[in-house]
Amino acid sequence: MPPAAPAPLTLFLSYSHKDEALKDELVVHLASLKRQGKIQAWQDRDIEAGTEWDAEIKQQLESAEIILLLVTPRFIASDYCYDLEMQQAMQRHEAGSARVIPIILKPCDWQHSPFSKLQVVPKDAKPVTQWSDPDAAFLNVVQSIRRAVDSLQAKKPLGENA
Repeated sequence: MPPAAPAPLTLFLSYSHKDEALKDELVVHLASLKRQGKIQAWQDRDIEAGTEWDAEIKQQLESAEIILLLVTPRFIASDYCYDLEMQQAMQRHEAGSARVIPIILKPCDWQHSPFSKLQVVPKDAKPVTQWSDPDAAFLNVVQSIRRAVDSLQAKKPLGENA
């Protein structure tokens, strides 16, 4: 009998709704990781009708194993994204209970933020929108996420869900 595959890691996408098109494009590029059962991505658009959205977001943010920060000027300007989601993500990072991956989508002044000490993607912190081929930028991001997923799954006992 082949060994059991590790459970998919849960990803939380933190983004400004004004950047929804870029977030949707990232989700498309994450499809191969999802199809291989390596990740299970969650975003606030997954909240069901009648659910208390604030409590659901906080619960998902608290349980995610990987937190993606989709960094743009609007993300930094958003009180909810910056003050609540990013701060909680960084607390979980400091505690060692989640991997936080900042993804620089648009040029912005992120270098003095709490997450600036983390390795950001894409390569050389070049914002996705400044690449001549956005698909190549998203591929670079997804390859980095795949390495993080593989690294975290290698450390996780089989069959363990967070």
